[in-house]
Amino acid sequence: MSTGNTIIQKKLEHLPAKPGVYLMLNEEGNVIYVGKASSLRNRVRSYFRSTGKQSPKVQALVNHIADFEYIVTDSEVEALILECNLIKEHRPKYNISLRDDKHYPYLKLTLTHDYPRLVVVRSMKKDGNRYFGPYTQVGALNDTIKLLRRLFPLRTCTDSTLARQPRPCLNHHIGRCLAPCKEEVTKEAYQEVVKEVILFLEGKQEDLLRRLKEKMEQAAEELQFEKAAEYRDQIKSVEQVLEKQKIIFAGQQSYDVIAFARGMGEACVQIFFIREGKLIGRNHFFLEGTDDLSRGAIMTAFLKQYYSQAETIPREILLAEVPEEKELLEAWLTGLNGRKVSLKVPRRGEKLQLVEMVAQNALTVLEEEELLRRKKNMLTTEAVLELQRELDLGKPPFRIEGFDISHIQGSMTVASMVVFENGAEKPSDYRRFRIKSVEGPDDYQAMREVVTRRFKHLAKIQAEGTAQEKFAAIPDLILIDGGKGQLNAARELLAEYGLSHIPTFGLAEKEETLFREGDPNPIKLPSNSPALYLVQRVRDEAHRFALTYHRDLRSKDLLHSKLDDVPGVGPKRKKALLRKFGSVARIREASIEELLAVEGINEKVAQAIKDFL
Repeated sequence: MSTGNTIIQKKLEHLPAKPGVYLMLNEEGNVIYVGKASSLRNRVRSYFRSTGKQSPKVQALVNHIADFEYIVTDSEVEALILECNLIKEHRPKYNISLRDDKHYPYLKLTLTHDYPRLVVVRSMKKDGNRYFGPYTQVGALNDTIKLLRRLFPLRTCTDSTLARQPRPCLNHHIGRCLAPCKEEVTKEAYQEVVKEVILFLEGKQEDLLRRLKEKMEQAAEELQFEKAAEYRDQIKSVEQVLEKQKIIFAGQQSYDVIAFARGMGEACVQIFFIREGKLIGRNHFFLEGTDDLSRGAIMTAFLKQYYSQAETIPREILLAEVPEEKELLEAWLTGLNGRKVSLKVPRRGEKLQLVEMVAQNALTVLEEEELLRRKKNMLTTEAVLELQRELDLGKPPFRIEGFDISHIQGSMTVASMVVFENGAEKPSDYRRFRIKSVEGPDDYQAMREVVTRRFKHLAKIQAEGTAQEKFAAIPDLILIDGGKGQLNAARELLAEYGLSHIPTFGLAEKEETLFREGDPNPIKLPSNSPALYLVQRVRDEAHRFALTYHRDLRSKDLLHSKLDDVPGVGPKRKKALLRKFGSVARIREASIEELLAVEGINEKVAQAIKDFL
């Protein structure tokens, strides 16, 4: 960006000396950076002064700024809260990003329902429910769910199933559900179990053990020996969990302990969760875009992104680095938590040893990640070069496109196109096709259609000289799943569009061999070679993507019921009828009076349902 931009210069002159948040925009109007300031005037102006002393990252940012906006707040804490929200909303290019944070799952306890249940969700909302996580390891999440279902008999069914459940399910008969569907448990008794689940997930197993032992003793005094035995078994399971947890402190302290290790352009942050002196879990995250930042700035960025979405914040957080604006962060965390939160950097004793242990774990994870990344890059590069040699290609197949056909006995025929670049998947370029010109099981004609729809666009783009279309990229190699027949169908179309120079091979699945047009001898890649592995990955990914699309179409078709054809029955009435009766068969058997008892059903519609069904 040129500092001679008159619009920006005028805006800079009128910036207020108040706290707030600023948003940097590029020429397309997209937000590329979000920041906060105690004085908007001083902070924003600093970007457009002499750039010689600025870091390369800031210089790159300034070169792309076409405009900026700002929001004035009443305090720095308000500015920090707004900054966190805007970064999550816009995910700007030049802000530090917590890699894949939006994908990490949470355990949600639906406290807003009369009979809460545990569900896995991908985002956390302020909706009155309790969230636990995020869980960066799916295996750990699955283990937690299995243990919780064994210990605490909460329902697993959906709300709609609960409303129309005709009798208790199998989970109730094996002791895994309290059967609220048939009101075999009071709301008060169910809520007691919910409280125990919360204690367990908060890491307060000692408190949970005390509650369970009191219940066991009370049940024994009341001669309810079967109930007392159930509590005894629960106590044993919880004690087994406690035995596996590492004792960190002799006392009952609760902390989060955070440290990180720096790599090339990223940092691996490790967080340990200490509850009542025990290590109950740990997670690691990767922060991207950390090249030019101080260690304090990296720690600040992580704290803001992580705790803006964390459900539980302990009163004390132990850190390996002093974060920037420590007092401001403490005020913000205190506001989130509702009680004072302290950020501490230990200098001696067992707390320092704990921080050092977390830092060592962060370094180990970072080294493992970098090693795996180097190994993967080496294998993919080797696979591409080996494929060039084995197939006698003029250049390395940087971009590979794979095609597959899927149908069930000729019905609902679909096709997939997957893309690999430099040996790695590129899902953003994947395409799927609903085949329109084929009746019955004709894979050759289906392949002709999909190749036509893919490459007529490319031929048109090349003729017109445009390069922004979605099909503008030219593949270096085309792989057709299916052998000689499909290969010949594809090659005929490519020749028609003047694209016969693109290397194209058919892949026979059973023999794992490749076929070239006009060559009767199949090409068999060396077994266990990177090239064969790459070809198999392309084939399997095309197959998976086609099957997924086919399954989606079948699901939509199956969701169509006879009710969709009844005059006067729309989505709301259909949903109400199924919620009440559970199936079309039961709706058919219902009387007019029973139909009229359903919300939204009048006499005319009820009669139409009876007549139609």
